[in-house]
Amino acid sequence: MHKLITSLFILCLLVNPAFAQGKITFNGGDTAFMLASTALVLMMTIPGLALFYSGMVRKKNILATMAQSLIATAIVSLLWIAAAYSLTFCGEGALIGDTSRLLLRDLQIDSVSPFAKTIPEILFMAYQMTFAVITCALVSGSVAERMKFSAFMLFCVFWLFIVYVPSAHWVWGGGFLQKLGLLDFAGGTVVHINAGVAGLVAALMLGNRVGFGRENLAPFDLSLAVIGTGLLWVGWFGFNGGSALGANSRAVFAIVATHLAACSGALIWSALEWIQRGKPSVLGVISGAVAGLGTITPASGYVLPWHGVVIGLIAGCVCYWFCTVAKHLYRYDDTLDVFGVHGVGGIMGTLLAGVFATRLVTASDSDPGATGLIDGNPHQLQVQAIGVAVTIAWCVFGTWLSLKIVSFFTSLRVNSDDEREGLDIALHGESLHQ
Repeated sequence: MHKLITSLFILCLLVNPAFAQGKITFNGGDTAFMLASTALVLMMTIPGLALFYSGMVRKKNILATMAQSLIATAIVSLLWIAAAYSLTFCGEGALIGDTSRLLLRDLQIDSVSPFAKTIPEILFMAYQMTFAVITCALVSGSVAERMKFSAFMLFCVFWLFIVYVPSAHWVWGGGFLQKLGLLDFAGGTVVHINAGVAGLVAALMLGNRVGFGRENLAPFDLSLAVIGTGLLWVGWFGFNGGSALGANSRAVFAIVATHLAACSGALIWSALEWIQRGKPSVLGVISGAVAGLGTITPASGYVLPWHGVVIGLIAGCVCYWFCTVAKHLYRYDDTLDVFGVHGVGGIMGTLLAGVFATRLVTASDSDPGATGLIDGNPHQLQVQAIGVAVTIAWCVFGTWLSLKIVSFFTSLRVNSDDEREGLDIALHGESLHQ
């Protein structure tokens, strides 16, 4: 893979005069690293999330669950190129970007984004596209086994522009939260809080599954979910490491902290299950790992490796409580615990970035670096809390609005007969072999 990328880069040097004349100053190492990171993040959705989610539903809904990840990838990718990228990362508006890159207008081979100056802008665009893809796909886990396929397709369209694009601009595209100083290295607010809160709102608006709390709704094939977890885990190195936007030491720090958080999250979740139920489940191991991964995401590029261990431990404990106690106490049917893992993890991780951020990782020759509470900067925690509150409030409203708009075109969920038959047959006319 490395040899292929190197050969392609040398070929560009030979056939493109702009390179030879020194007009394009992209860093080859950064470009190769971001190409790999883009592929890794896309892999997190297809096949990673598709397998992870489908392994935790009943057999009659496996294909329908996979289809949601696939269609989210197709819809969001096209809309990102058409308008979402421009509205997110172009212009200097406090609330939204501009239309200068609609349909990638005027994007040249030597175009550079001000947010990633050592790689081609089209690569930065593609990398950010994979983030939008997985965020929309994540929401499907909360409404799995009951949402209509057509409704989910429309939801992806409206939610992308109403919720994801504005919040991504606020945090990463030069908007007011970025100017306020919010620390969100790889998506605690933009990805995880948005996906988790949207999932909870959608689950409440659609209502519980038929038989929830009365019938056995156990997963059909956890082996698929384990494979999906592995793909997500490895893909997260591109998700968090790639958010350094270059092949540098900060990317390595982010990757190491990410891995350690996943490890400690998996261990503490298993330990809690062992204590409470007498046996550690496979579902618990993978849930704890994903909780650690989601929670470390906003802090990954600001903290030391041992901070990742602590954050993973906190994530495993708190997300475990939300998924096993709060969910049953309040009787909301978040099918695959998107809110309990991603939403809660994103909230905690964003706040913990304001606790553990340290100049030992963030400082450079040209930047004094961000600091958190343990480095003597309590103000940063206040900024993080504001970012969390704003993201939650906008996501609640935007998700409600998106679903209301969708409901004008089609009903949000299948009827009870189709739900009992299974969405594979009812929506797609297909099923797994008996």
